[in-house]
Amino acid sequence: MKDVRELAARLVSIPSHADETAAGDAIEGWLREHADADVVRDAAGNVVARKGSGDVSLALVGHHDVVPPAAEQVENGEYVVEERDGRLYGRGSADMKGAVAAAMVAFRDAAPDCELIFASFVGEETGGVGARAAIKGGFAPDYAVVAEGSTNYSAEGVTDVVVAHKGRRGSTITAVGEAAHASEPEAGENAVYRACDAVDVVRELTFPTVDVLGERVRGSVAVTEIDGGAAWNVIPETCTVTVDERTVPGERAPLERVEEVAGVSWTVDQDLPPMACDDEAFAETTLAAARDAQEGDPKLVTKPHATDAGWLAGAGTTCVVCGASEPGEAHTKTESVGLDVLDRCYRIYKTIAERA
Repeated sequence: MKDVRELAARLVSIPSHADETAAGDAIEGWLREHADADVVRDAAGNVVARKGSGDVSLALVGHHDVVPPAAEQVENGEYVVEERDGRLYGRGSADMKGAVAAAMVAFRDAAPDCELIFASFVGEETGGVGARAAIKGGFAPDYAVVAEGSTNYSAEGVTDVVVAHKGRRGSTITAVGEAAHASEPEAGENAVYRACDAVDVVRELTFPTVDVLGERVRGSVAVTEIDGGAAWNVIPETCTVTVDERTVPGERAPLERVEEVAGVSWTVDQDLPPMACDDEAFAETTLAAARDAQEGDPKLVTKPHATDAGWLAGAGTTCVVCGASEPGEAHTKTESVGLDVLDRCYRIYKTIAERA
């Protein structure tokens, strides 16, 4: 669809890795000009538009911030945008301005029997800053389709419906010992050894696993960094260990067990929540819309990456994830999205908006 493709290219061209203001301006301005809706820009920079009414509210949700671009993705202060071989190339094309454009045009065109909401958040790439601010300010739709990637999950060329995704809990293990000269190691308490004992505890943990609407979600825990010691001839008095945990809905690995090791403490640095759809009927309605919009056979699937759906679900909104990005496209220097898939997402979003 011409409107979707042109709007996607325009949004992708606008830098929004350090400051989302200009991208938010473009989204807000387009909605005010083209959509018969109540459009609000909140203090955080989120853009929210509403139209229609009813007992049920449905939100089409995206974000307009991106990760920093590679050098070749910037020219004369703007992001480089290129269409070739049926794809749109540029920082944010896949994650996720392409799907934002599809959701905006679907929001404009839909004739809903419910309250239909479009929302594009800031700060998704930095811990859900915008989503959390919106929720704190009262953003609470009954249902949401979060337009993050779900294409090519069950099969090549198919846009699926995600009913659950993992979260991420990043944490630090800190081991404290007592420094001494390395020629007399028994005079001190080696913090690295204590940290290694704690790492052994992590290695023995069982990964949590849950089922969501018949789909299996399996978590993971991995030590990813270790830092200790100040000199080759000094028994280290401190050592830190970084742990990356991929969480599943309703479960966490018992990492607090590391504190059973003498001199060891554990702190959580980041906890991005997982998501589980709590309404099978809504998942099936979205899946039916996805089937009507494409020749392939979409499935209910799970996603390994955290999204703003985790924050929304935690606040009581029933969520699914459905969008254009394919595995391996986001955050790369060759990031791109299929133009035909953007058209497909437009059809999915418009259909679900009119069936909610």
